[in-house]
Amino acid sequence: MFGHRSPRLNAEERTRRARHVFRSRPRRPLRVRQAVQFGTLAVILYIGWRFVQWVHGLERGVIDGARSPGVEGFLPIASLMSLRHWVETGTFHMGHPAGLVILCLVLLTALLLKKAFCSWLCPVGTVAEYLARLSHKVFGRRIKLPAWLDWPLQSLKYLLLAFFLNAIFLMMSREQIVQFLDLPYAKVSDIKMLYFFTDPSPTTLWVLGILVVLSFVVPYFWCRYLCPYGAMLGPLSWLSPLKVVRSPAACTNCRQCAAVCPSFIAVDLKTTVNSVECTGCLECVAACPEGDALQLRPATPWGAHAALRLRPAVFAALVVVLFYGGIQTARVAGRWKGNTDQRELVERVRRGLDGPEYDHVGRPPSRTDP
Repeated sequence: MFGHRSPRLNAEERTRRARHVFRSRPRRPLRVRQAVQFGTLAVILYIGWRFVQWVHGLERGVIDGARSPGVEGFLPIASLMSLRHWVETGTFHMGHPAGLVILCLVLLTALLLKKAFCSWLCPVGTVAEYLARLSHKVFGRRIKLPAWLDWPLQSLKYLLLAFFLNAIFLMMSREQIVQFLDLPYAKVSDIKMLYFFTDPSPTTLWVLGILVVLSFVVPYFWCRYLCPYGAMLGPLSWLSPLKVVRSPAACTNCRQCAAVCPSFIAVDLKTTVNSVECTGCLECVAACPEGDALQLRPATPWGAHAALRLRPAVFAALVVVLFYGGIQTARVAGRWKGNTDQRELVERVRRGLDGPEYDHVGRPPSRTDP
């Protein structure tokens, strides 16, 4: 009368299946998410290549095409300053406007679609995911730090976020924000960032190497413990109306959802996944053998309506439309390309960017500085 329902598993069978799932070969990631990840990575690599060609042109005294605004997505500190300036003054600073646009779209994505930026769009997240998959293949299991070490380490990213928010929103006055955004250093910060990676110091190489090794041994080490961007998105993601919801009636307790969760969330023990660590990757939904046991939908009584359940392909479309559609809207609105004269940049690069006016500010000026 009520249809077939899979029997619940006893404790011994649950343990056996969990051990098999955690130690078996890593499951192939959701294809639609792979497509979005690698499509975004291809766009970023193309933008980076164009930016390198443009900078090489400046070094020769030639303007080779237009500046690539997309690289400003890798200038989050300047973007946070621009965000504060915009909120307080209502003025969109046009030094690096694309960075502010990308930051706002990332925040909006988290508020509406959970931390989808981390698992669908972020290039660092993509690299971290495939390092984790390689680790799984090498070690035959997913490595997770014990709780007594895992929890304190997770606090590091929030401490880093607090440091930057305090520096930008509390220590600096409105005038100092504007002063920083108009500094010669700020005008060439994207070029300085390129030089930082193309001519790294031994310390930089050591730090990057250690992070890669740690991310291989402990999956998602940077994302889970150190990324302040992810720490900022977590609380917004918690406010998102969309949640992964588990139906206890349909669940057979196979634990496959928990086994594939990159954030080690015990999805099988929750009715609604409210964790700020949930990235909305939907791997748990894809891994579930029971069609109705796990759903992505609004976590409200009316959200259970079949029309409101989001399949991975629909969620992917929402992520792409919101993020890339937002960028196109900014282009049309004239809020994407900066207003710095390229001839000025040619002259600055020709003279060299090693002068004191191009030194990175080690600390923001305090409100009491002259």
